[in-house]
Amino acid sequence: LGSGTPAEDARFGTAVALDGTVALVSAPGEEDGAGAVYLFAHDGSGWSQRGRFRPDGAGPGFGTRVALDGDLALVSTAPGPEAPVEVHALRLDAASGTFATLGPLTAPDEMTAGGFGSAIALQGGLALVGVPTADPGNGAVLTFSFDPGRGSWSRGATLVPFSDGLRSRFGSAIGFDGDVVWIGAPGAGEGSGSVYRFTRDEAAGWTGATESPARGLAANASYGSSLAVGGDVAVVGAGGIDERAGGVVIAERSGGSQWSGGELVIGEHRGLPAITGLDEEIPCVESDAAGYECDNVNIISFLPIKDLAGGRGARVNDLWGWTDPETGREIAIVGRSDGTAFVDLTDPHNPILLGNLPKTPGSRSAIWRDMKVFADHAYIVADGAGEHGVQVFDLRRLRDVSGEPVTFEPDFHYDGIASAHNIVINPETPFAYVVGASGGGETCGGGLHMLDLSEPASPVFAGCFADTNTGRRGTGYSHDAQCVVYHGPDEEYRGREICLGSNENTLSIADVTDKDNPVAISFETYPDAVYAHQGWLTDDHRFFYMNDEGDEPQGRVEGTRTLIWDLEDLDEPILAAQYIAETPDTDHNLYILGNLMYQSNYGAGLRILDITEPTNPVEIAFFDNSPYGGASWSNYPYFKSGVVVMTSTGDGLFIVRNTGRRALIP
Repeated sequence: LGSGTPAEDARFGTAVALDGTVALVSAPGEEDGAGAVYLFAHDGSGWSQRGRFRPDGAGPGFGTRVALDGDLALVSTAPGPEAPVEVHALRLDAASGTFATLGPLTAPDEMTAGGFGSAIALQGGLALVGVPTADPGNGAVLTFSFDPGRGSWSRGATLVPFSDGLRSRFGSAIGFDGDVVWIGAPGAGEGSGSVYRFTRDEAAGWTGATESPARGLAANASYGSSLAVGGDVAVVGAGGIDERAGGVVIAERSGGSQWSGGELVIGEHRGLPAITGLDEEIPCVESDAAGYECDNVNIISFLPIKDLAGGRGARVNDLWGWTDPETGREIAIVGRSDGTAFVDLTDPHNPILLGNLPKTPGSRSAIWRDMKVFADHAYIVADGAGEHGVQVFDLRRLRDVSGEPVTFEPDFHYDGIASAHNIVINPETPFAYVVGASGGGETCGGGLHMLDLSEPASPVFAGCFADTNTGRRGTGYSHDAQCVVYHGPDEEYRGREICLGSNENTLSIADVTDKDNPVAISFETYPDAVYAHQGWLTDDHRFFYMNDEGDEPQGRVEGTRTLIWDLEDLDEPILAAQYIAETPDTDHNLYILGNLMYQSNYGAGLRILDITEPTNPVEIAFFDNSPYGGASWSNYPYFKSGVVVMTSTGDGLFIVRNTGRRALIP
């Protein structure tokens, strides 16, 4: 089926409803997001388009969801900051391809925001509209009956879950099975999910209800996130399985109303194909390297997530590097949502997975994992992961690996914290700084949880630092930081151990030389601050380049913004300039090597900028790691071989080389 020549962002086919020989297909992205629905009919030999419709005054995203029964249809709009979801009732004529509006289905004011219309279903003049955010988050389903004589709808009973437990998200999915209505509650059972069945008698109304919780599925399976019932087969989505890769449970009916089976079906472990074993690099020619958009960046190799020991649904995130001081082998340490991979890049054309360090037993898989290296040991944390702590791994163990990849255990587990967003290490001193700690242990307000690494295999708590003038909640929470022995232009602090924190709403500068008495030096905010995320110093410690993860998606800036701080006086940091890129994508992690800045940006991939003129960066190269718009999470440009490794969150690990140079101006 086609809608003629739909615009690239029409999202034609987002929702489809089928009844016999008639199909309703949505395109909620058409006309700059206004949306429309298309009517198709089958004449016995093929499908043909009969009509297109968008009612006057409808909200944005018309066609986000559709339902069809005979000549009646329901079409919902998309939620927006100033436009609550609308559910429009329509009558259609397949022969003529015309539509008539029957008015919107309305709900109580407290149910119109957010989740209203998250699921819709229609049968025999009975319309059901899911509101999984109602009560709050426990959910509800509103019922509406159509009076064909008056051509109008009236609201009837409200269906709610009868089991205890908040945030079941009841109403996330709805399906009809004759006089029985199936309703998904994927948040029930602390996220394992459940399905309710309500029985309706046309004369007596709603006469019974049963619940079928998820059985034999993971705690976060989200059973009931979608569903479909037809004939004697029911298919229930479990969208949370395998880190939201998802699966479906298929049941069959036998003997009247009895359902049996419950077989879990999952899709194949898919991903982009590996690129290895090439004799030469794949050059970027006419903005293309093996199908990836680029400029002055060559592809050396690529490993998909499954080749990084990632389980089904796993994602990659942060990474760091280690060069073996004895052998010179270059090792990438790659974070995944379910653990950490160690990859030998000594021959970058043929990267080798040496082994896998799984996440801490009992912890949750988490998209946030971070690692740093000190004295041939890796220190690994994870955020939103429960009781994860700090994993300590002796990287020298990788020398003994030959043959198949090894599944490792950590050499030490530090349990003084539970979850943490990042770990910061100053390679010139034996100290690490856990930042963004939460969920247990000594969180230090989310500021610096200091660790003494004098014995690298046995970290010891060394104290806290948090500047309560910073952070969204005034606790000194630091999302990320860089700590150095300062050798910049401010003579007062030369030789002192200085930490620069990206503290959500400010830049925070502290002197942590004395761990018993760390001192806040200064803090500074900046225009249109949303979420100060991460940053890195120039080699001479004069400038600090920082990114804000929230300014682009909230429309505060016209392009990807990099904040350039002048640190000539640490007591009074000055925002010297702001670099605005031509791309509008959210920035993530950036690192600096010499006069080059390597930025990993969501949607725009790796961007390499020349900062010879510190306040006037010039982009000289880029590599868009994901043609479908995925994210480049991070990169590591510090290997002596000149290779740059970067993570593509949903894809894997790219090994590339920068060939760009700043153009000389005569």
